[in-house]
Amino acid sequence: MRRLLLNVGPIAHLAPNGFAGPLVGDKMYDFELLVHPKGMAILSSDEKIEKIAPSEELQHEFFHQKKLDSRVPTIVQRGEIEVWDLSGKAVIPGLVDGHTHLVWTGDRSGEVALREQGYTYQQISEMGGGINKTVGETRQASLQSLLLSARERLANAENFGTTFLEAKSGYGLTTQDELKLLNASNQVSDDFQIKTTSTWLGAHSVPKELTQAQYVEEILSEQLPEVIEQGIATYVDVFCENGWFTIEETEDICNEAKSQGLEIRLHVDEFSDCGGAQLAAELGALTADHAGWSTEDARDACHKSGVIQGFLPATPHVLGLDHWPPFQQCIDNEWAWSLATDFNPNCPSLSLPHISSLAIEQSGIPSIAALVAASRNSACSLLEGRENKLGTISEGGPASLNILHDDNIEAWCSSESNLPFAKTLSNGGWVTPSF
Repeated sequence: MRRLLLNVGPIAHLAPNGFAGPLVGDKMYDFELLVHPKGMAILSSDEKIEKIAPSEELQHEFFHQKKLDSRVPTIVQRGEIEVWDLSGKAVIPGLVDGHTHLVWTGDRSGEVALREQGYTYQQISEMGGGINKTVGETRQASLQSLLLSARERLANAENFGTTFLEAKSGYGLTTQDELKLLNASNQVSDDFQIKTTSTWLGAHSVPKELTQAQYVEEILSEQLPEVIEQGIATYVDVFCENGWFTIEETEDICNEAKSQGLEIRLHVDEFSDCGGAQLAAELGALTADHAGWSTEDARDACHKSGVIQGFLPATPHVLGLDHWPPFQQCIDNEWAWSLATDFNPNCPSLSLPHISSLAIEQSGIPSIAALVAASRNSACSLLEGRENKLGTISEGGPASLNILHDDNIEAWCSSESNLPFAKTLSNGGWVTPSF
């Protein structure tokens, strides 16, 4: 299928010539560098963008009707090549969610009242809530029931413009159950245009039936070999945090997993500085996620090692914490950072526009910088994104983009109650209803 989008408004392509990897510093909000002015057209072929050029040029080649005067985006030709008049609407890349806990079941809404009473995340966990509460319910769920809920979640993510998503295990905490969750995350995208990749997070918490030492041994001697044999996971992750997994345990798990072909993504320094970000730099991890309390030296070490700090502002928001990621500090120091939803039982949102609006409201960063963080930079934290221009609108890149209801790019994250996108093209196919 070839598809031509004519009369496009401003295009946030986020793919300036000569720049590789994540964008940092003031390049994250340089409109002249990152945005094509209105009047361009986009030609795609199957799952790839074939050409970006002035609308008049591609109209002359493929569509000979002289006048495009639609008031709203409209299909104006069907057949061998599908042609759309976008009526000047703005376009941004397909969004990339680099940190989700997609597959689980159960309900933890009762923890809201406990947090209002002053209990911390760790205290709630010690009281029988938290991760292990979800583990107990998820272990009892069938693969089919997990797939059903995960499909509903992927549909929701697509509605909010996400076209690529990372999905972690971590709510099984036995070899059999972790493999079940990875199997579910692998199967779930079969009926969707959205693409997914899988992370093994066996080291998410210690199950009630084992000691810490026993479980770490099980992770290394049983879970990891089975995960490698299953062949679904691309990444390993560990919850490296005081009260969960130590620096030494995290290092052992990651080194062994990397020796067997998995790349490293880490939960670090969410509630305190435990040295996790520094370890991420030493291990050559792809991301140091959360990183709420990491030191300046550790953040600088991450940047020098090519580690992207993955910020998850919805987490402190739902936990009622008044400690936000240092967005502006990262921009000022030209440290690479990204945004993701951290979808999980405590934080059940798959809306990257909403997550990004939180970052903007709490820090005053420009919306274009948040867009870079939720698309191009998030993609750079994934092997898949480093290989195929994911998170940008560029020739040779994926045919994944969002058409806004508005003529202005800033509208992509300015409405928390309504969907900002009129239509989403995800990996070569439409995923939202026709106009």
